[in-house]
Order: sequence, then C-alpha cells, then structure tokens
Amino acid sequence: MREQLQQIRYVLAENPVNLIALAMLAVLLFCAILGPSIVPYDPIATNTAMALQPPSAAHWFGTDQLGRDVFSRVVVAARLDLAIAFMAVALSMAVGAVIGASMGYFRGRLDSIGSRTTDVLMAFPLFVLAMGMVAALGNSVSSVVYATAVINLPFYIRLARAEVSIRREMGYIEAARVGGSGHARILRVFLLPNILPPLVVQASVNLGWAVLNTAGLSFIGLGVRAPTPEWGIMVAEGAQFIVSGRWWIAAFPGFALMLAVFCFNLLGDGIRDIVDPRSRT
Repeated sequence: MREQLQQIRYVLAENPVNLIALAMLAVLLFCAILGPSIVPYDPIATNTAMALQPPSAAHWFGTDQLGRDVFSRVVVAARLDLAIAFMAVALSMAVGAVIGASMGYFRGRLDSIGSRTTDVLMAFPLFVLAMGMVAALGNSVSSVVYATAVINLPFYIRLARAEVSIRREMGYIEAARVGGSGHARILRVFLLPNILPPLVVQASVNLGWAVLNTAGLSFIGLGVRAPTPEWGIMVAEGAQFIVSGRWWIAAFPGFALMLAVFCFNLLGDGIRDIVDPRSRT
C-alpha cells in the first residue's frame, strides 16, 4: 500500500497534467455532490421578467429564455450527467468483464459466438444504436443508462477476452488447476482481479464518451426530458439564441460538457501511468 501511494505521488509530480485532471475531477464531483445545496437559485424556477439576461454579478452565467439562472442549472446538471455516466460504465464494465473473461478462458464455441456477436454490435454506428434503444425503451434516465452501457459493452468484452487469453496458460493458473480450483473459482479469484487495471483505464476513457452520449441523446430530444437540468438539453435550448447574440445560454453548458470529457480523457492517461509504468513516456 505504501509503495502504491509513493507511485501515485510520483506520477502526479512527474506530469502536471495529471494534477490538472485530478483538480478538474474534484470540481466536477463537488458540483455533483453538493451542487443542489450551494447554487444561488432554484434551477427549474422560472422568472420571465429576467429572461435572456447576459452574465452579471447577480447571474454569473446569465439567464435563459424562461428567466432561469444558467449557472445554477449548469452546476446542478453535473449530478445527473455524471451519475448516468458512472452507472452506465460500471454496468458495462462488470458485464463485459465477465463475458469477455469467460470467452477467453473457455474458448471454443462460446468464444466464436461471442466474438461474432461483438463484431455485429460494433458494426452498428454506436450512437444510432443508442438512439434506437432509447426510442424503444422510452425516454427515461434508466433507458439512457442501459443504452450507454450496451454501446460500451464491446470494448470491455474484447479487452477482457484478450487479457484472459494471455493469462489462462500461465503458471499460477496451472497451479490453481492442479490445486483443485474449479473454473468458476479460477475466473473469480485469479483472473478477473488481475485484468482489472486495464479495464479501469478503459473505464476512465469511456466515462467521457458516456457523458457525450448522454448529452447527445438529450440534445436530439431523447433521454432526459426538460425542464430537468442537463447539459445536452441546455445546449439544445440555447442553440436557437446564438444567432441573436445570446451566446451564454448554450456556451456555458457546452463548456461544462467539454470540461468533463477533457477531464476523463486526461484521467485515463494518469491512471494508465499508475497501473502500467511501462506505458510512461
């Protein structure tokens, strides 16, 4: 444990970008956890008398077409967008790891069927597939979570299969077989924990894609519905006012979305440096 902490400190000190990613993540999590209790205005309360006000001391990010405070809505929206992303990625990683590990370990017909199914799934444009699933399941948060989890599933299946295929013939696995361990125990105790680091790195990258997917579905009218504060909805509502010069309605939620994706991409590089020192440059 002490050596791991020293390695983490070394990675953070060696590359200042990792510190930036960590600081950005702290800001996002702070907004997601405490946002509703620290914002100055009710994010869904309308006040038409204050509609389309530019950024000011009273409204840092201005107001939208219904007089709602854009800053409050951007901060509160972090909870929903990050919650959907984390739940979807956790679900796809858990299911994909089990399926991919089983394919790599047992091989044979299971591996052939699973590989072809994964190829077919990846042949679809993933965002279009997510659109179809949400349209079929109905506009709800759970539908967005399941759709986002499904389109991320092939990445974890392939990664877990490749990692287990490398390890299944190693000495410690053979020793476990000789010692009387069954297939289920070998997968659960010896293989899945050892392939977790690359899966975590993949998950950190997929978090950014999951946030984008959630916002994209909301932008086109699928998924989360107004007046719920959500970055994609806010960008869609503000897009029609950009031509008239009311740029702040779409710009600030768009910037928050960019910040979240940028943070998770940088975080993935930092986590990779920690779990795999050979990848450092």
